[in-house]
Amino acid sequence: MEFQFKYITPDIKLSCSESKFSKMEVVFDCHMLVWFISGETKIIQTNESYVFQTGDIFLIPRNQLATIINYPKNGLPHKSVIMHLSTDRIREFYAKLNVKPKTISVQKIRSFNKHPLLESCFASLIPYFDMQEKFPENIASLKITEALTILRTIDEDIDNLLADFSEPHKINLTEFMEKNYMFNMPMEKFGYLTGRSLTTFKRDFKKLFHTTPQRWLTQKRLELAHYQIAEKKQKPAEVYLEAGFENLSHFSFAFKKHFGYPPTELIINR
Repeated sequence: MEFQFKYITPDIKLSCSESKFSKMEVVFDCHMLVWFISGETKIIQTNESYVFQTGDIFLIPRNQLATIINYPKNGLPHKSVIMHLSTDRIREFYAKLNVKPKTISVQKIRSFNKHPLLESCFASLIPYFDMQEKFPENIASLKITEALTILRTIDEDIDNLLADFSEPHKINLTEFMEKNYMFNMPMEKFGYLTGRSLTTFKRDFKKLFHTTPQRWLTQKRLELAHYQIAEKKQKPAEVYLEAGFENLSHFSFAFKKHFGYPPTELIINR
């Protein structure tokens, strides 16, 4: 079963899946505040990985590359309530406040450890998902305002994240790609996150790496997988997702084509 979504507004949804697992590689264009009801989620970012379980509440910043792997657990589906904290909604909220955010060099996922105020805010939404009539927009606005107010109360640094409305600017392409090659993103997204149009991204990439982005990305991901299997003693089934491949058979085919032997041979020769 794929993910099923129930929306009470475009910005507030309940997601549910009973599949063995699902994987997506994303760059959200707004902050995502998540309350985890059941199941398990692993989120992999450039320099960090996180595991979230029942009751956890966390905020995923916008414009950050992430691999998200979701699992059902203990016989229960993967289920969560999600608030999309859109830039327009946050601008409206901060328009009444005198806040001057500081620049944050690295925007990390923030965990709020089952905080009772946020938990109560999310739990109050559950009955609305079973409503037949339309959810009043003014109530939705109030719930998001409540969540933002709670975040400001429990995290003294949150303004530096939420009140920063800047867009990605042109950055060092070599440094960015070396840190983020494992994320299986469209080239347009890589371009946007490095402050470039697609055409400029491809041109600058060719100048720096002397090959196409896709060839370079495939080689880097295969080298990462080779290292994890050979040196970290992991199995192919444990590494292919985090190395940026969509399925095990494609990974095995690409691995053999590049190295001349299948990944299983590394296990046999240990």
